[in-house]
Amino acid sequence: MTDEGMTIRGGDAAPRFCLPDQDERVVCLEEFSGRWVVLYFYPKDHTSGCTREAVDFTESLKEFRDRGAEVFGVSPDSPKSHRSFREKHRLEVTLLSDPDHRVLEAYGAWGKKRMYGKEYDGVLRSTAIVDPDGKVARIWRKVRVKGHVEEVLEALRSLSSGR
Repeated sequence: MTDEGMTIRGGDAAPRFCLPDQDERVVCLEEFSGRWVVLYFYPKDHTSGCTREAVDFTESLKEFRDRGAEVFGVSPDSPKSHRSFREKHRLEVTLLSDPDHRVLEAYGAWGKKRMYGKEYDGVLRSTAIVDPDGKVARIWRKVRVKGHVEEVLEALRSLSSGR
């Protein structure tokens, strides 16, 4: 949902989805039932902040997986763009394509943005952790890239140690 609509919160059922990845393989959230899932929503492949975030998640991917979590980046870019982005930066995270913004909207990661005095709709950089029961365990809005992956990993450590 956008800023005008309802937004998901911690404890809510995670909106289900099926989206194509960088190899055009369809990935569905329900495939990961019983596992932790980290979804990070980002604006655009090949941009500086989005590249930094994807590299940071890739560098910590082993730690996430050691905690039983899978990490997915979601943006409106095409699978072809995602494939190029992964190859260029040697990314290991799976990137999902949401050109119609349905999943971005469902997770509250699509809404009004402002740049150079102009208002437009776009991706609101955010991250959600979905627990093994399919509920949103934690959500970050208005994410700043620097230090964010460490913050998500620390939250996952805390959440998963309580299980």
